[in-house]
Amino acid sequence: MSEEKSKNLSETLFKKHQQARETSTLTSYLPSSIEFLDKKRQQEGFAWYRTIPRLQWSWQGVHALDQQEVLSRIAASPHSRSEDQWLDTVMGYHSGNWAFEWNRMAMSHQQTAKDQEGEAAAESYFNAALCYSIAGYPHLKNDNLAKQSENLANTAYEMAAKHTQYTIKRLEFPFQNKKIVGHLHLTNTETSKPVVIVSAGLDSLQTDMWRLFRDYLAKRDIAMLTVDMPGIGHSAAWNVTENTSMLHQEVLSQLAALPWVDHRRVGLVGFRFGGNAMARLSFLEPDKVKACVTLGAPIHDVFVTRDKLTKMSKMYLDVLASRVDKKAVDISSMSGQMMAWSLKIQGFLSSRRTKVPILALGMEGDVISPHSDNRLLALFSLEGRAKQIKSKTISQGYEQSLEMAMKWLEEELYR
Repeated sequence: MSEEKSKNLSETLFKKHQQARETSTLTSYLPSSIEFLDKKRQQEGFAWYRTIPRLQWSWQGVHALDQQEVLSRIAASPHSRSEDQWLDTVMGYHSGNWAFEWNRMAMSHQQTAKDQEGEAAAESYFNAALCYSIAGYPHLKNDNLAKQSENLANTAYEMAAKHTQYTIKRLEFPFQNKKIVGHLHLTNTETSKPVVIVSAGLDSLQTDMWRLFRDYLAKRDIAMLTVDMPGIGHSAAWNVTENTSMLHQEVLSQLAALPWVDHRRVGLVGFRFGGNAMARLSFLEPDKVKACVTLGAPIHDVFVTRDKLTKMSKMYLDVLASRVDKKAVDISSMSGQMMAWSLKIQGFLSSRRTKVPILALGMEGDVISPHSDNRLLALFSLEGRAKQIKSKTISQGYEQSLEMAMKWLEEELYR
């Protein structure tokens, strides 16, 4: 797609949101917290409001050159910003605005897909879905531009599903007069497969998880069922509470009704906050789960150490406020509320072990998921293991750890 055509389409689609409020200004804080955040911003001197997880995006499939191109456009924008210090706070839906530039990249991939067939077209549509998802990042509930981008991500994912050799089914699980939406990925529908329920963090959509299936689970003939965490994506109708695994537990209870999966061979994989939910589910439903993998999961430490919360970026504080649906945030009271999210304080990591083998992975030096959390989790699993990924080889280490985790998961599911 030509740059001009892509730009025009993007502006047409988002016309009614032209004056949408800029993402970093959407969350309201009490005066004492505003003062704290202003001081924190000046002291830290970060150039971006958003945390930019380049390695994660690369692993998910966004080319490093695409990332560089979009971030450069945003950084070079002459337009007004909500906060001069933060490059990604350009106001108004036009060039330089975060959502605008990522949507433009997504539309470029989507246009490429229209000239392709089969797996090549699917790949371009999956890339479009990823870029649309990043356009909405970090997916705050009251962000209108993000909501539009998320709808486009879902549409691109559906298009990818029509072109790929694999089977992708959109499923709905009735719960509390609403529906939990998940996507089931299968190599084929000829036999019922072992299945892994996968959930990402509080700032990532289920459509971001495609590569985990394509590169790791498909070659082992294991199905992947993605479910969003409460407060985000298809699960936005529910808020995050200390019962982080509520939606996943309900999905697990309804698996027996699905003809394509073997409900006696169920694994769990949770990235970041999704890991907290999956670990919790391993203690609640030990007879329904064969194995669990957590990656960078907050389990205990970050919830009980007030300093850890105050060190989090403004973006992540906004994300937490959005998922619990707080209207005016007081950082001190939020830290008190978060203590209840600790699996240790909830009593899971204090007496009885779960018979579910848990592999707890974490990055060296990660403040959200320190090695002490992963060791604690492994200790209360009968065949639990904790592994730390060295930060020097973080990209390579991440790939190796995932490969190891999926091999381990395969052995447990087929045991």
